[in-house]
Amino acid sequence: MARTHEIADGIYVIATDNYRLNTGLIVGGEKAMVIDTGAGPRQGAEIFRAARRVTDLPFVVVNTHAHFDHFFGNAVFAADGTTDVWAHPKALRAMERYADRQRGFVETLEPEMAHTQGPNTEIVLPTRLLPGDGGRASFTRVDLGDRAVTLFYLGLGHTDNDVFVGVDEVLFTGDVVEQGADPAFDDSFPDMWVQTLLTVAGLDRYRVFVPGHGTPVERAFVQRQSETMRDAIDRISASTANPLAGPTTAAMYKLPYDAGVTRILLDRLEWLKSRGLESDDMVAEETPEGLTGPITRGEAL
Repeated sequence: MARTHEIADGIYVIATDNYRLNTGLIVGGEKAMVIDTGAGPRQGAEIFRAARRVTDLPFVVVNTHAHFDHFFGNAVFAADGTTDVWAHPKALRAMERYADRQRGFVETLEPEMAHTQGPNTEIVLPTRLLPGDGGRASFTRVDLGDRAVTLFYLGLGHTDNDVFVGVDEVLFTGDVVEQGADPAFDDSFPDMWVQTLLTVAGLDRYRVFVPGHGTPVERAFVQRQSETMRDAIDRISASTANPLAGPTTAAMYKLPYDAGVTRILLDRLEWLKSRGLESDDMVAEETPEGLTGPITRGEAL
């Protein structure tokens, strides 16, 4: 059962159980914006019904990034007549190339989507993109009628295509901010994720930050997430650089994340390093090519 909470005037969070997903709903005078549509027709329909209980306005959709639980529900909204689906240019390219490979992730909770069987199981791609080629910070405004929403990209983080959605004092962060669980590092750029979080924490106009999963948080939480991530990266770097420290895996109990998450973080840092990318080589405005992570590629969970 979807739970809908109004967190500011005309701004809602629709929480669904599968993947602990938060979907945003912003109601304007002429249109309403839905932020992330779920992992397939079951969750997408649950989100759609919850949004329709709030408004009968035409929908505009935003996909915050190219992971299955944020865009596999697009077809439900397309069936209702939605044509404007916003995303980052690199998200579109990732979906075009890898979306079908991600179907295997939803075998248990969305079997129809996994096997392309039944209505609303097709991949519906974004039709509207943030400006530029996707390699630098960018933003655009979407007019909902008497209410403008800002979509923006700050740089590398949870993925290379994370879109933020800001309206009034509320910022929908996608999976750049994670509450109630450790961050997912599989497709990430950890050093730059720290910087992106610091940038988000410094956006004074926003008071409420809605993560892709979990409960809404305040600025201090975003700051702490950045500090915790920096600490984990620094400890791993110190361990791998010191031959007397022993295997990095032996020191994982000292790190701020679950051992499995730490293992993923360590592997991702080593993978990026093996391709010649140290933290100093990555600036927030530039996205290295050819570094798509395993979740986007449909290879691991």
